[in-house]
Amino acid sequence: MEIGFSIKTDNTMMSALRIPCLKAAFKRCIFRNYATAATRTSPQPGDKVIIGMSGGVDSSVAASLLAEQDFDLSAVFMRNWDTRDESGTDEGCEWKKDWEDVQCVCKVLDIPCQMIDLSREYWNRVFEPSLNVWEAGLTPNPDVWCNREIKFGALLERLPMEDEKAWFATGHYARKTWSNHPRPRPQLRCAKDPIKDQSYYLSSISEQSLARTLFPIGDFTKAEVRHLAKKHNLPTAERPESMGLCFVGEKTRFRDFLSSYLPPNPGPICDHVTQQRVGTHQGLWSYTIGQKARIPGMSEKLFVSGKNEDSNTIFVVPGGDHPLLLRNMYRPVEWKTIWADSSIPGIEKGEAFRGMAKIRHRQPLVPCTVSRDEHGLLITTDTPQKGVATGQVIAVWDDDWCLGCGLVNSASYVGELHFQTSADDNETAFSVEKSGNYGAKMESRYVPPKRSSPKTRCGKEWIRTHPNGTVGAFQAHWNSLTQEQKDFYQRKDNIPASQLI
Repeated sequence: MEIGFSIKTDNTMMSALRIPCLKAAFKRCIFRNYATAATRTSPQPGDKVIIGMSGGVDSSVAASLLAEQDFDLSAVFMRNWDTRDESGTDEGCEWKKDWEDVQCVCKVLDIPCQMIDLSREYWNRVFEPSLNVWEAGLTPNPDVWCNREIKFGALLERLPMEDEKAWFATGHYARKTWSNHPRPRPQLRCAKDPIKDQSYYLSSISEQSLARTLFPIGDFTKAEVRHLAKKHNLPTAERPESMGLCFVGEKTRFRDFLSSYLPPNPGPICDHVTQQRVGTHQGLWSYTIGQKARIPGMSEKLFVSGKNEDSNTIFVVPGGDHPLLLRNMYRPVEWKTIWADSSIPGIEKGEAFRGMAKIRHRQPLVPCTVSRDEHGLLITTDTPQKGVATGQVIAVWDDDWCLGCGLVNSASYVGELHFQTSADDNETAFSVEKSGNYGAKMESRYVPPKRSSPKTRCGKEWIRTHPNGTVGAFQAHWNSLTQEQKDFYQRKDNIPASQLI
């Protein structure tokens, strides 16, 4: 049995993340029912607190702060990816070093720790859906999905959280407060450090998960966290920040990583203004909007300004500040508020809501207006944003209170754009309103593919049919195949288990 959800936008039924496990959904339902009934707003002495640790300085300091209090404290480390080296080996693998650091910190703090392998759940609920979106030429945010599906989903399903005295803590830079009317409800707030604030990454978690979560470092800046780590002689005090996605090694180019999972689909790269062809891409997934495009033979710096799925074309403009990179109107889909039974204030009454929005991490909150028309929600930012791509997460705040988020279904610019079309300094006004919703015309709507790539389908089936199947084991298996065998799999739409080598 498969449990999932779908939404309808315009005339298109859009399939969303699917949860292929009834047991997991049932456990989540139990947790939600329990958490909804809980009224305690803070842990008391003796309460069980489980801290999720990554091996970094942030979660280490969070654990240290909790260890100073009278809690029944323990730590858990998630193993979400069983190899970070696409050779199929553990060479260059970071999770082992992360786990060692977690154990060292826990030894200093004298608290027990355990590792939970969630690589299967991560593959099925985060990685594969992300591949589907990338293959369509769109831009997902796996970090947001990971928090919703894994850290505050699959992990909580594995932890002993049935007791009302059990709490979950993380090293996220975020804060939580409680509303008073008509009953206490948790509110996700921005962290004290605006640069490190991670409430954007948490904007899709449920109210029930948030209610049981603690953010010990939310009231500290990064500099203060480093100071505390040194003060408490934590082994991770000098550890550098980890950047990028957990499944892409630091030495691996992201495009090269995707090319090992997604088949090439070459198409033209064209100048957005002149429509002249300037190069060739290997697939719409090979670039995202706003990204620098490296094209052989081109001396000027070019940036991706749009995509056309019908013609398999990527459009570029000269310079990272080109007006055609701007967007100021966004149609979100799959919108979810953290308080599931509530909506954005005033929207249901037909009123416009003035708030703040963010479309990427470390971007300052920007003033915006949220309204609803016959096509659904519309978010308009006061100032245009650069490089907004279809599929990105857009979240909305009421001051510093994060209300929820959705996925950018289309991004456009309404107004007049002025840019030079040639070297003669003649300035041309590009009127978007007259030319018809610029931006949405150049980018695909967010419609995730109904099926995944051949290699991904093969991997999912291989893992399912092997008792000890893991992502890393499949990667090693895949790399051991001959090119003829790989070509066989690539040609198959469905891989019967009996034909898996």
